[in-house]
Amino acid sequence: MPVYIYEAIDVEGKLVKGSIEAENQRVVLNKLREMRYTVKNITERTTPAMHLDVLAFLDRFKGVNLQSITIFSRQFATMINAGLSMVRCLDILSQQTEDKVLQETLISVRKDVEGGATLSNALSKFPNIFSTLYVSMVKAGEMGGVLDTVLNRLSNFLEADFKLRKRVKSALTYPMLILIMAIAIVIFLVTYILPTFVQMFEGMDLPLPLPTKILILFTKAATNPAIVVPVIILLVLLGVALVQYIKTPTGRKQFDTLKLQLPVFGLLNKKVAVSRFCRTLGTLLASGVPLLQALEITGKASGNEIVAETVSKIRESIREGESIAAPMGMSGLFPPMVSHMVAVGEETGNLDQMLAKVADFYDTEVEYFLESLTSMLEPLLMLGMGAVVGFIVISVFMPMYGIITSIK
Repeated sequence: MPVYIYEAIDVEGKLVKGSIEAENQRVVLNKLREMRYTVKNITERTTPAMHLDVLAFLDRFKGVNLQSITIFSRQFATMINAGLSMVRCLDILSQQTEDKVLQETLISVRKDVEGGATLSNALSKFPNIFSTLYVSMVKAGEMGGVLDTVLNRLSNFLEADFKLRKRVKSALTYPMLILIMAIAIVIFLVTYILPTFVQMFEGMDLPLPLPTKILILFTKAATNPAIVVPVIILLVLLGVALVQYIKTPTGRKQFDTLKLQLPVFGLLNKKVAVSRFCRTLGTLLASGVPLLQALEITGKASGNEIVAETVSKIRESIREGESIAAPMGMSGLFPPMVSHMVAVGEETGNLDQMLAKVADFYDTEVEYFLESLTSMLEPLLMLGMGAVVGFIVISVFMPMYGIITSIK
């Protein structure tokens, strides 16, 4: 069945692009009109036949990215709000999504819903795509009859989370590129340029300065397969062992503790953790999820064992009759400003709104922190790169300078 690419304007006036698998363009046009889209363009997508099997095979190893889930949630909310049945919505969304994994998932979800299952139960069968947070909020929306509102809140939450992750990645990309370039330059010098100078220096009957001796020793080691191969194998084995250890409960806890205690980066990780905690908990409370259940979901969705353990202690304190602000203040993870604002939110009955404000504040804090961190890392990396290259240059030219001086 052919696939058609479309461009349309939704009910909010935004440009929407996607694809739908259908018999012909008329069927596509009817489906888009049912979604209350104003169609701008429809074209058939052609894929070479010999590539179909390869693409289908590769799709099995793909996950569903956060952006695809966000778009799906936003479109689902719009269609539910427009009065379309849930089965019809899932049918249309499964046909128009370009993500093959998400498409197969939605087809399965639609079949379960047609068979009488609730949407939350159908989504819970795919924990790698729809998180516990997502399923719990959908369940709360079903129970309260406000599924479209909850899906919109989910979309806003996922968009904010996606932007936060993108900021962190983009801010650290340039320093990492500089570091990789520096390592590549050093490897090139050591393996291709320096061996020539090493042979020349060893053929001279002259006392060599200490930097040159160190450089010769390092160059010989770096170009000797009997040393390089065992070192690489050892590093790979250590890396695999470390990854396996981190997967254990003890290793995971120690690794997460280290992430929060690292110099400079520990503060960044803590700010990101506080922002995600506040936004997740605020979104769940606004969707009608009970506080204790919302805290349990927030702890699981934090991605950090230390945060999850702290949230578990907060839940135990609340069961004993305390407010949420008191155990947060005593945990040591949350700054005093956060616990004070949470206390105000509890007193005024606007805890979800206060948590959203705290999350927005810490998102801004993370952005400023990343800017300052990037501006600090770039000159430090350049300085380190210059120091390494400078050491190599000095080590090479010191013996040469000695030779010239002796000739004079």
